[in-house]
Amino acid sequence: MEKDFKKLALDVIEIEQAAIQGLVKYVNQDFVQACQYLYDCKGRVVVIGMGKSGHIGGKIAATLASTGTPAFFVHPGEASHGDLGMITDEDVVLAISNSGETAEVLTIIPVIKRIGATLIAMSGNPSSTLAKYSDTHICIAVEKEACPLGLAPTSSTTATLVMGDALAVALLNARGFTSDDFALSHPGGSLGKRLLLQLSDVMHKGERLPIVSHTATVKDALLEMSQKGLGMTAIVDDNNTLVGLFTDGDLRRILESNINIKEDKIDAVMTRSPITANENMLAAEALKVMEDRKINGLIIVDDHHKPVGAMNMHDLLTSGVL
Repeated sequence: MEKDFKKLALDVIEIEQAAIQGLVKYVNQDFVQACQYLYDCKGRVVVIGMGKSGHIGGKIAATLASTGTPAFFVHPGEASHGDLGMITDEDVVLAISNSGETAEVLTIIPVIKRIGATLIAMSGNPSSTLAKYSDTHICIAVEKEACPLGLAPTSSTTATLVMGDALAVALLNARGFTSDDFALSHPGGSLGKRLLLQLSDVMHKGERLPIVSHTATVKDALLEMSQKGLGMTAIVDDNNTLVGLFTDGDLRRILESNINIKEDKIDAVMTRSPITANENMLAAEALKVMEDRKINGLIIVDDHHKPVGAMNMHDLLTSGVL
């Protein structure tokens, strides 16, 4: 039985791979026209679909919306009972139906045409009623469903999803959509944090900033490091300009020397010209700097090279960037 499960699974993957490959011939002038309609849309893209096509349509709408093409999904059944009021003449309707004959979808097509919205059909039948009344038609026909009964939407829904992704990515590129734009629609979770969070959002500043004068003793620096808990301290000159850094690593190195921590000055053992960052740097960018340089923390300085903050790997971990 286990071998049967494996064979059936592999058959499904093979059939659906073939279905995706078969889409290549449908990325034609009709597809280009659909992209142009979507690109020129002054309103919103309204995706409609029934059953499994509706589930896929919801995902397509979400992908469009998160990649620079404002979109939302409307259930065709609900549309007939008031939700058509969401659609305006500036919108583009993307109607999905594998057969192109879904009753709930066809019922609202005359109203969509009367409103004056542009209609893009996505179906597996270029001769269907839906295709006939559309402004352009994207074919998503597949040779067969992966379901052995040929009944459950499988290959057809996969093909629809892939074609929807093709539309979204083509538009993303045409709009010059950037990672910063993407971040604005994904502020939550680790993705948004990596793309939006700056060092000013995570750094320790004010009284939490470890900092000592270059005339301080090594003991003074160790006490500052212990109190602030970042494993390092900035060292500044009389003008409060950064001149060095002292870290836990530096401490381990001087333990083997004859340094008198109570009397010797910190500027004798500090690291000069340390790596620094600007508070406007993305936290993700700072993470890469730290990984490349194999360091555990950074001092953040202003335009005059005066320390304004400090952060370490633990701060990136707790903020969700790492």
